[in-house]
Amino acid sequence: MSSTTLIVLVVVFFLTSVVGVVTGSNSLIAVPAMFQAGIEPREAIATNMFALLFMAIGGTIPFARQGRIDYVRLSPLVVLTVISSAMGAALVGLISGAGIMLIVTIAMIAVVAFTLVRRNAGVEAASPRPWTIPATYLLVFALGIYGGLFSGGYVTVLTTICVAIAGMTYSEAIGATKFINVFSCGVATLVFMWQGLVDYRLGLVLGATMFVGAYVGAHYATRVNDVWLRRVFLATILLLALKTAYDLI
Repeated sequence: MSSTTLIVLVVVFFLTSVVGVVTGSNSLIAVPAMFQAGIEPREAIATNMFALLFMAIGGTIPFARQGRIDYVRLSPLVVLTVISSAMGAALVGLISGAGIMLIVTIAMIAVVAFTLVRRNAGVEAASPRPWTIPATYLLVFALGIYGGLFSGGYVTVLTTICVAIAGMTYSEAIGATKFINVFSCGVATLVFMWQGLVDYRLGLVLGATMFVGAYVGAHYATRVNDVWLRRVFLATILLLALKTAYDLI
């Protein structure tokens, strides 16, 4: 890989991690950029997952320092995520790239529609209902399979589940999804390492880049109110949905 190509990837990964700490969906931009750099698809997905682990840690730290992560509440979701993400990572190569992009596009359009219709969701904490806990567990487990498989759009949809079903505010959901994603990326990375798919030299460079980008993004996210977090989330996801739909067409 040439120095110019590496610099381009570093810039892409840094910028997407700064914004993606709030919105998720980094991989929808980062992984195609790796494809353009000539990296084999399975290796690109695995190396990106390795780098995402650093991003998840970097994004979690500012929220953890401010005591915004409810570890007791999130512990069942972490267990479900570890199991399902390991399952998803084992499925890499069985689903086509077009199939993955179609799933993500549909999911993000649904996210945009929900955010527009439920204007107060994520701005004010909602009281839990009897069905919300089992629904949250089921959706988190199902989504974890996809998160381990590819991760593009995983945190975006997970954030929506935390807001729409679990009743969290956006700031609570963003902190929660960063913490959960540490385990999703971690277990998926272990599976990819066992399969020999991770490019460690590239992964460490991109991982360090994403750690810094996510830390910067999370640092500012903890200082922004939920109304503005909602606006940033909605605008970015709408643009990503349009991009992925255009790529499919």
